[in-house]
Amino acid sequence: MTARLGLGLAALGRPGYVTLNHASDLGGRYDPSTMELHAHTVLDAAFDAGIRYIDAARSYGRAEDFLASWLRKRAIEPGEVSVASKWGYTYTAGWSTSATQHEVKDHSLAAFERQLAESVERLGRYLSLYQIHSVTAESKTLERDSLIDAIARLRERGIRAGLSVSGAGQEIAIRRSLEVRRDGQRVFDSVQATWNPFERGAESALEDAHAAGMKVVVKESLANGRLTHGNRDDDEVFSPLVARIRELAEARGTTIEMLALAAALARPWADVVLTGAATVGQIQSNAAALELAYVPGLEEQLRSVSMSSTEYWRARSSFRWN
Repeated sequence: MTARLGLGLAALGRPGYVTLNHASDLGGRYDPSTMELHAHTVLDAAFDAGIRYIDAARSYGRAEDFLASWLRKRAIEPGEVSVASKWGYTYTAGWSTSATQHEVKDHSLAAFERQLAESVERLGRYLSLYQIHSVTAESKTLERDSLIDAIARLRERGIRAGLSVSGAGQEIAIRRSLEVRRDGQRVFDSVQATWNPFERGAESALEDAHAAGMKVVVKESLANGRLTHGNRDDDEVFSPLVARIRELAEARGTTIEMLALAAALARPWADVVLTGAATVGQIQSNAAALELAYVPGLEEQLRSVSMSSTEYWRARSSFRWN
């Protein structure tokens, strides 16, 4: 069972996303019923490949709805899969790929209560982890006592609390989360952070979180499609680095994406590595990365393509929705 690999639904629940070649992955077919069937097909492939961790969010369009209908269709029992979702962003694109604003951030107590009710309505007993969506170093979210009190009470409902982090100061947000406690217990059981060969800034904090007993989930391990063999974009930031990784991958008879996923899976502190696969072929390729030998010397070679967190997130902010 590929227990260490998880499936994120950001690219499957809405017609527009920032993953490179997202439009072609969906074949330009954006009718909700067609997208739901496509999501079910990919979820089937993931389940058949042994993937048992699935990550959604309120802002991923209809991802929770698609996941809920798939769970019912497959008659999967709660506990057979780990279902995580996130709150804090509201989807506002109106099922358009060219909306001026695709999502709105709101980390208020009112938003938490509203979105928790929405997630529970859709996912019911399957929901096992509920996360704050994208806490940054600048965020005051973890300092809001009434909000943290409400999040801590998730435990009474059998739901664990977590957070995802983003931005150049991921490590700051992670370390702050380790200190948030109620009644002597740490509030957050899980942290989800971006790590890939380009962006390694959170490594030390994630190692600390893992050592403290938090589940560590890696997101954007393929840098939203930039770390794939299909990346032929002439991007002044990433192109030279992609070319270098392509050489390393081809020298080993593999692909950029398999090499990048193998690198993420090789982190001793990573409990789950998410794939943002949007097709069955991508699921199958990603699952095969579990068999790729991460040989000595490869780590040092891959470190040569890393960049500063500030530079990475500046480039990340310019990724186009498609």
